[in-house]
Formats: sequence, C-alpha cells, structure tokens
Amino acid sequence: MSFDVHQLDTVLLVGSAVTLLAILAVRVSSRAGLPSLLIYLLMGVALGEEGLGIPFEDAELAHALGFAALVLILAEGGLTTNWREIRPAMRLGVSLATIGVTVSVGVVALGAHYVLGLPWETAVLLGAVTSATDAAAVFSVLRTVPLPRRLTGSLEAESGLNDAPTVVLVVLVSSGAAAEEGILRMILQILFELSGGVLLGLAVGFGGAWMMRRAALPSTGLYPIAVICLTVLAYAGGAAVHVSGFAAVYVAALVLGNSELPHRGATRSFSEGIAWLAQIGLFVMLGLLLSPSRISLETVGLAIAAGLILTYVARPLSVLASSVMQPMPWRELGFLSWAGLRGAVPIVFTTIPLAEGVADSERLFDIVFVMVVIYTLLTGPTLPLVARILGVAQRYEPRDLELEAAPLERVAADLLQITITPGSLMHGVEVGELRLPPGASVSLIIRDGEAKVPERRSVLRHGDELLVVAPRKLRELTEERLRQVSRGGRLAQWLDDD
Repeated sequence: MSFDVHQLDTVLLVGSAVTLLAILAVRVSSRAGLPSLLIYLLMGVALGEEGLGIPFEDAELAHALGFAALVLILAEGGLTTNWREIRPAMRLGVSLATIGVTVSVGVVALGAHYVLGLPWETAVLLGAVTSATDAAAVFSVLRTVPLPRRLTGSLEAESGLNDAPTVVLVVLVSSGAAAEEGILRMILQILFELSGGVLLGLAVGFGGAWMMRRAALPSTGLYPIAVICLTVLAYAGGAAVHVSGFAAVYVAALVLGNSELPHRGATRSFSEGIAWLAQIGLFVMLGLLLSPSRISLETVGLAIAAGLILTYVARPLSVLASSVMQPMPWRELGFLSWAGLRGAVPIVFTTIPLAEGVADSERLFDIVFVMVVIYTLLTGPTLPLVARILGVAQRYEPRDLELEAAPLERVAADLLQITITPGSLMHGVEVGELRLPPGASVSLIIRDGEAKVPERRSVLRHGDELLVVAPRKLRELTEERLRQVSRGGRLAQWLDDD
C-alpha cells in the first residue's frame, strides 16, 4: 500500500482538526464532571464509516496502537505520582490490583454465564476485560473532589497496577493457553510475569535515574525525551523477555518520577502532553472501530445487565475482599466501590480477542463499548455527590496545589501554587501568621489578575493564588502547614491538627 504526500496532507488536516476539537472538549467535560474519553469515543464514532465515512476495521492495528497508547498513559501516571502520597495506601492499592481483580473476574464471569447465558469463554473474557480501572477516567473526575490521600492513593495505585495482571489473563484466555495449561499453571504464569515485570521496572528505573543524574545533555529538552524513552524501554524489555511490560513501565516511571532528576518539572509537563495526545488518539480510534449498526437492543440489554453485575456486585465484593490487607471505614470502602471507573481500558483489552479471531469477539467488543459509555455517564458525574453523602469529601482541603520544579533545580527547591478556595479558613490570615517552616516563603500573591510581592502584614483573601518557594526537604512540612491553616485558620497548631 503506497502513501503519498497528498494523503499525508489529508491526514495532517483531519488529525490536527480532531486534536484541537478534543482539546477544547476537555473544558466541556470537566465542567460537566465527565471523563473526556466519552466525547473522544463519540468523536471517533462520528468520524467512522457510518458517520463521515472514514473506514477502520483493522483489529490487529487497533490492538497494537492501543497498547502503545497505554504504555505512554501508564508512563505519565508513574512519572506524575507522588510516592509519599500513595505509600500509605499502597497495600490496599496492590490488593485491589490482585485480589480485587480476581474477585471481579470471578463474579462477572459467573453472572455473565449463569444469568446472561453467555458461553464460558465469552463470560470469562467479559469478566477479565472489565476488571481493570482506568487511571485517565478516574482522575479526570476526581480532580473535582477533594479527598483524603489514602483514598486518592488507593485509586491511583490500583489504576496503575491492575492493567498488568488483567492483560496477562486476557491474552492467556484469548490464545487458548488458559484452557490448555489449567488454572494453577495460569496463576503461576501470571505471578511470574508480574514479579518479573516489577523487578525489570525497578532495574530500569534506578539504573535510568543513576544515568540521568550523571548525564550532561546539551539541551534541557533532551531530558524529558530520555525519561520517556527509558519507560518505553522498560515495557519493550519486558515484552522481549516475556514478563509483564505494563508492570515494568509503571514501576520504572514511578521510580524515575520520584528520583532527584534534572528538570523534573519539564519532564512531567512533557509526559502529560504526550499522555493527553495518546488518550485522544486511543479513544478516537476505538470509536472508529465501532459499527453502530451492529448495536442491537439485545446488545444494549446485555451491556446494562453486565454493568449492573459489575457495579453493584463485583466491584463492592472486590473492594471488601481487598480491604483485608488494609482495613478502612465502611464509608471510604463505599466510595472506593463507586469510584471504580472503567474508561477505555476495557475497550482496548477487547481488541486482544478481536485480533486473535476469538469466536463472539465482535459481540464482546460491542457489549463492553456500550457498557463503558452508560456506566461512565452514571458514575462519573455522581462522584462528588456520593463523596458528600458518605462524608469522605474534605471540605477545607486546599486545592490546586501544583508543583513546578524545573526553574528551581539549582537551589533544590520547589515552587508550590496554592489557590485559596471559598471554603478555606485561610481567608483573612496575614502572610506572617502562616508560620511556614524556616526557609519557605510566600514569594507572590496573585489577586484579580494582578501580582504583588507580599509583606508580613499582607492579608490573604478568597480567590488569591499564592506562589510559595520551599526547599525540597521541607516541602511536605510546608504543604501540611498550609493545609492546617486552611482547615483551622490562623490558630491552627503546627502538630496534631487533623
């Protein structure tokens, strides 16, 4: 098949237009509390053969491109994850990604076979592809909900880790290896691939961090490219030695993202941009792969029924079983049960049996596609309400705390950006009354679009944005002090203020 410059011009025209529309859609989706993936999927359907007429039916290509996009998305997740924040919830996150996945697969498979009447192979595949949560879907919604770190940490760890066991299981079932080798050997193979992927990710992460600290590259822009290449190397290395590449890429990115590397801020910004581009391309491609004319009332009914089993039976049971490793109050477990957004990951995983030519795989793809759309619309916008009803939302938690470390690398400091929200008790507090740790200081106040250098007697107001410079070793203390003042006002104590 030839590809000339005129075709290239057409691809660039359509691609750039679609990407710009997708970027604008982020603002619309964030205001509505919806993951932007839904808009991207519908854009793909509109561009497809039954819409504007762009044909796309290559399941193998969709499988390959989908995995490539997931690698970049997982890399960004690891690079932007703060290890200190997820470490307290890591036990529950790992438990959700292993015990939780096992319970979810079993419950959905049993329900799909005995209740919905699907063949065993299709039922097991349905349970497997829908067992993994989607980090992009979860956190695009959770940005609007201030939650305790143990909850966000659990969800973040689960979303980053549960792709690895799920994809191994789906590949084994789709290829027929699971039926040939038996359950015990399949479990041992999954454990081997996961442990091998984790070890490889640790090796690439620590080795890459050591190398990056000693490399004197001639341009700042080369550092982010090098870090992304290291994460992709972890995935490709895992695939080459037949261990879990998804586990390897996430662990390597987690290590690199939490290491003292040059230009960390630039690296994180670059990885976020790459991940957004991967998400847009992935979701639009999956929308192109769908043929709306195949969607029947029976398919919609099966999708709704399967979603009911997953949302109201499998997910709560998987969270409950996983909490054995790290008990939590029932209110927080209830929120974790409702916050298990699936997103595009299950749709990507259905391209595996499609590429393998598994019987009934097109039907499985259609069921999962419809189920993701319906239940993302149901659970996504209701997460803030559920958090308030269950009492897990932190009303006075300072939000929009962002870090940009690249400009301050030479002095080993971080620049924190804080927005004083309407419910914050920081309103009316003087800058000197913040009592930040020695060495940390408020360098700038932005009010009504105007910036000014503060004095000790400068009074803070709702809507102010503060730029706080803190030595890296004092960053945690500085953040905690700001949270304490936001919750308790000027009389907040330095310690023991929950």
